[in-house]
Amino acid sequence: MTSQHKKKSTIEEFKILLAIVAVFWLIEIVDFLIFKGELDKFGIQPRSITGLGGLVFAPFLHGGFPHLIANTIPFVTLGWLTMIQETSDFYIVSIIAAIFGGLGVWLLGGSNSIHIGASILIYGYLGFLLLRGYFQKNLPSIILSVIVFFLYGGLIFGIFPSRMGISWEGHLFGFIGGAIAAWVISKEKKFYG
Repeated sequence: MTSQHKKKSTIEEFKILLAIVAVFWLIEIVDFLIFKGELDKFGIQPRSITGLGGLVFAPFLHGGFPHLIANTIPFVTLGWLTMIQETSDFYIVSIIAAIFGGLGVWLLGGSNSIHIGASILIYGYLGFLLLRGYFQKNLPSIILSVIVFFLYGGLIFGIFPSRMGISWEGHLFGFIGGAIAAWVISKEKKFYG
């Protein structure tokens, strides 16, 4: 890959991430100004049939601007690192983390709760990046896993119950979804060479 192509690819990757972040911010601004926070009810509601729609909507909803700000930088950073070898990895990990993370929360989340935020995806990227080296067993993937561990390894504590209002279940099941994605992508790469 030429440096010109890689530069163009990096610009395209950031455009994808910034477009998604722009959607996060636009939804939160509209929710704040027009709906007064009422859109949050469309998050994942455990064991509620209507709460299943949250599997699609929850990553785009945030409990206010501090929540959104806290998710923006790790989303962009870990999302880009997920794309670093192949942009398609980002889409695969996002879908698997959203599905497994969302279903895990829906099945086992606390009763009478609503789970929202991009952290299911963020923890999916974290799980993918930390386990990518283990499953792919190539030097670039191992180095990337080690770098992510040193930069973001402390996030792992977010998969344990800590404070009220923090969806540790979303973190845990998002992480598991990312780990599953790392395994799936490694099998695909071995199969297709």
